[in-house]
Amino acid sequence: MNQEFLIILGLALLLVVSFITSWLVVAAMKRIAVRIGFVDKPGHRKIHHNPKPLGGGVGIAAGIVLPLLAGLIYVNVASPPLGIDTAYWSGAREQTPLGLTLVGCILVLHVMGLKDDRRAMGPYVKLLIQLAAAAVLTISFDQVRVLTFLGTTASIALTILWITAITNAFNFLDNMDGLSAGVAAVCTLAFLLTVITIGQWFVAAALAILLGSLLGFLCFNFPPASIFQGDAGSLVVGFTLGVLTVRTTFLPPGSDLGAGWYAVFAPVLVLALPLYDLIVVSIIRLYHGKSPFVGDTNHFSHRLVARGMSRRTAVLCLYLVTAATSIAAILLPQVRSTYAAILIFSQSLLVLGVVALLEQHPLPPENHN
Repeated sequence: MNQEFLIILGLALLLVVSFITSWLVVAAMKRIAVRIGFVDKPGHRKIHHNPKPLGGGVGIAAGIVLPLLAGLIYVNVASPPLGIDTAYWSGAREQTPLGLTLVGCILVLHVMGLKDDRRAMGPYVKLLIQLAAAAVLTISFDQVRVLTFLGTTASIALTILWITAITNAFNFLDNMDGLSAGVAAVCTLAFLLTVITIGQWFVAAALAILLGSLLGFLCFNFPPASIFQGDAGSLVVGFTLGVLTVRTTFLPPGSDLGAGWYAVFAPVLVLALPLYDLIVVSIIRLYHGKSPFVGDTNHFSHRLVARGMSRRTAVLCLYLVTAATSIAAILLPQVRSTYAAILIFSQSLLVLGVVALLEQHPLPPENHN
């Protein structure tokens, strides 16, 4: 049987295991959270009218951490299955230190998120912990760095900023039922399809696990949500995606950077919507003299609802926008023409131009209270 086919079957198995783990834990947390009073109560900037259980992030974290740990243990104690090259197996074992460190950072952010969901922490304390987690991975592992030709110090600094930005982008995007997790699922699927064509199997395995975890949670969070992920989930999702995008080369085997330098911008296209929302909302808050970390209803999703869309329609609209830029990013690593790459970038900019036009609408009434 074809070796790559067997590996893809393994990825599918990881996705299913992660989905089931996430689904079971979220289902349990729906009951537990209500009993212990771990709920998100309506407030001046909240769009829900009744208390909703928190703890969905526990399911997301469990759906990522448990299958990832199980996979790392398996490749280290077992022999390669029949039909799998030993080189692939030894390569997976070599990723164990990185995988374990990633799990440790995820757990740190998850615990911090749980604490913040229970009782709000200072935003700059949370930011400092995010920067520290990103720094641990970036400094410890050469392969978790971007633009290494700029030099070690610059590469480390830029990587830390990138991972922290993506972490906060999905935290900011968690402002409507099913939005942050759903957009993350679309982005994860795009990255997964890309790395499969490139043959980066460790990253593909981690992405399959993340996708399964997100889908398991979305069974309960798609509008109307019956449970929220909170910071305990959104920070984990953003951080994991940020790290995995850095870990991916985005160049097909046998290619050099000069033959397709624009492929390194693929993650920017996939994550264009979360990054756009992060930047625009931060600018608006700073313009009004507010901290960029203080929540409000300046997000693109809120403006779509202000235009008359239902919340579910607004969420689906953002899924489609993310999918549109993601498709362009999937094609980018296969392109060997600068002209074609420019067309792909232009298409993504036009999509964001439509988003910018739709932003031109007064804020929802609750923002002016």
